[in-house]
Amino acid sequence: MSSVFKRFAKLYTQRRGFSVSLDAKIDSITRKTIYMNRDLTAQISIATLAAPAFVLLWSTGFIGAKYGLPYAEPMTFLAVRFALAASALGIWALVAGSEWLTIRQCGHMIVVGILLHAVYLGTVFTAIWLGFEAGASALIVSMQPILTAVLARLMLGETMNRIQYVGLALGILGVLLVVFEKLNAGLGDTRGVILCLAGLIAISVATLYQKKYCVGVPMRAGSAIQFLAACLFLTPLALVFETNQITWSEQFIFALTWLVLVLSLGAVGLLLFLIRTGSAGKVASLFFLVPPCTAVIAWLLFDEQLGLLAIFGIFFATAGVALVMRGDQSTKGSKD
Repeated sequence: MSSVFKRFAKLYTQRRGFSVSLDAKIDSITRKTIYMNRDLTAQISIATLAAPAFVLLWSTGFIGAKYGLPYAEPMTFLAVRFALAASALGIWALVAGSEWLTIRQCGHMIVVGILLHAVYLGTVFTAIWLGFEAGASALIVSMQPILTAVLARLMLGETMNRIQYVGLALGILGVLLVVFEKLNAGLGDTRGVILCLAGLIAISVATLYQKKYCVGVPMRAGSAIQFLAACLFLTPLALVFETNQITWSEQFIFALTWLVLVLSLGAVGLLLFLIRTGSAGKVASLFFLVPPCTAVIAWLLFDEQLGLLAIFGIFFATAGVALVMRGDQSTKGSKD
């Protein structure tokens, strides 16, 4: 009888111990799940804020140009900015242990860097330096999603749906209204318009080229190569066509620091975070907000006025870009 009782007690203890151990494991898994959900929720919340923050930072690039250009000529300004940005991103890539590029990838990054930074920003900065307003410049080049869709149709055979054609018409109408008002008011001339249109073509071609040849390129190292290529492209032009004089005022130092640290580094960091969290598409979906953001900031800082035609123009252009991008997403969705 005693031995039977001992066996029963031993079996009960073993089962009880197993039950306690199982309860502890379940409790541990539950806690880990809660923590993981909290981390995921926090990342989604940060990503939700990061996308509009990226678009806002992009909008300030035009403001930084106008703020710093009274103290340096455009090619000189950009060559200095690109040299600093390339150095900073190169160091960042080394410290972070980023993967480096192959020779073929470097070649593609050089092409993108010249188009996206040297030509696009070079033309826009020169337009603003010549007196064309920052808000109007931002509006013209922010038609990039529209022109990219048109070029993709002409060059790559991609289709455009009815929504995108309506967006194209609204975008053109909006740009014409703003440009007409600004030129009629004597705020800039046709040189600024032509330069901004050249920048628009450059950024659109760069977007298509990057989409076709630069998928999977490490972003930090790739951006460093782009900025280095842009610097080497613009430096000879600055030496030949400009005086290379820089007035190192507080305003210029602030503008240069903002463009290098906040835009070149901060924007790249935000984009890396968005890609890592799977939220990079939110940036594209909010890109149509760049013209009104730039217009508001330019009005606050530089008193750039918006007449009735310009207000309608910004509205039409913004709606046009939004429709083109919405149509592009719906087209991709139907293909998938």
